[in-house]
Amino acid sequence: MCGIVGAVARRSVKNFLIEGLKKLEYRGYDSAGVAFISKTAGNSYEILRDRCLGRVSVLESSVAEKSIDGCIGIAHTRWATHGKPSVVNAHPHMSGTIAMVHNGIIENYAELKSMLIKHGYIFTSETDTEVFVHLVNYYRKQSCGLLEALQQAIKQVKGAYGTAIIDSAEPDSMVVSRCGSPLVIGLG
Repeated sequence: MCGIVGAVARRSVKNFLIEGLKKLEYRGYDSAGVAFISKTAGNSYEILRDRCLGRVSVLESSVAEKSIDGCIGIAHTRWATHGKPSVVNAHPHMSGTIAMVHNGIIENYAELKSMLIKHGYIFTSETDTEVFVHLVNYYRKQSCGLLEALQQAIKQVKGAYGTAIIDSAEPDSMVVSRCGSPLVIGLG
């Protein structure tokens, strides 16, 4: 069980994401993390990510110390299912320009991981989420947009999940998906 939250705005979303994680912390307190799309000095975009072991308060202090922020972001609080509690297993997971948070279990992650390794993907965590984000990146590299890449990836994934994904190559958007897991979207 985990908690995910995301936000797209015209102003900083850092406080919104941290407060959202605090409300979802009962869903997991092994680790927490956040990723933002941020504009660089050269007017390009990058993803800034921070992950910590322990409670959301540890992440909140770390994010404040590092001064990372953005107008689009995703965040996660984790109760370990695949992989032990560690910073490397904490979400968000990244592949190329893409960052993903995920709640759920990918039942066929081992099969997908083997396929991705054959295509040159390197894994640093023990999580099924890293498999999922690499799969999205695999399709993204086939000259399609993030939404189409996610649509292709979910055709391959078996299990119940909810995801939120950002891509610094598409800095004005976020895509989400769900299968069997609740996902709430709010406007305002």
